[in-house]
Amino acid sequence: MNQSEPIKRRKLSHEVLQRLEDMIMSGELQPGDVMPSERALMDRFQVGRPAIREAMQAMEGKGLVSISHGERAKVLELNAQSIIRQVDTTAKLMLALSGDSLEHLKSARVFFERGIVREAAIRATPADVERLRSALRAQQAALGDSKAFIHADMRFHMNIAQISSNPIFVAVSEAMLSWLEEYHTELLIWSGKENITLVEHEEIIDRIARQDAPGAEEVMVRHLERSRNLYQNPAGQAEPR
Repeated sequence: MNQSEPIKRRKLSHEVLQRLEDMIMSGELQPGDVMPSERALMDRFQVGRPAIREAMQAMEGKGLVSISHGERAKVLELNAQSIIRQVDTTAKLMLALSGDSLEHLKSARVFFERGIVREAAIRATPADVERLRSALRAQQAALGDSKAFIHADMRFHMNIAQISSNPIFVAVSEAMLSWLEEYHTELLIWSGKENITLVEHEEIIDRIARQDAPGAEEVMVRHLERSRNLYQNPAGQAEPR
């Protein structure tokens, strides 16, 4: 940064936004609290109504508050899921506008899930394994219904992430699966490969139940690499595997 560069004056709304964020960071405002009225904030910060409203809209955009018509804004509880959801629209735009982004996302998913399934194999309890078997039964019951089958597939993979008890892992898993769903060609159904998916899911569960982390990783990578072509940009042509 050029140390001689003039300091630019910030917009009033940016300064108000910083003050409001500081009120949350300091604990002055807690999740669930109703925000002070516009008049109270105007008096406190000595600014006009437009600056307050712009700052509140920015707070809503960041997922820090919820604003309902006719009611005062309310401070939201921040968690991994709500934070990652803030980039949902941007991520989908990136995928739609960049030809390479979908391939990068598929590669990232393989990298992510091979670690998650190892963690699941180390940590899984009998109850966790039974939940995975229940998810598999739900997917088996969805045969013939493409949308239900795909959603059951997503739930199966999210259940694996949940075994970690790490909310960031769960939120990332949910986000990646949601972004990929936009590009699912349903090749899985018409190509008759859905039974292969079910067999692979059963193998994954068996490796997790045996606490075989390397084996679980091996099956998961094979499963995801086989199914990569199920996710294509609309102009792309997927070849059956």
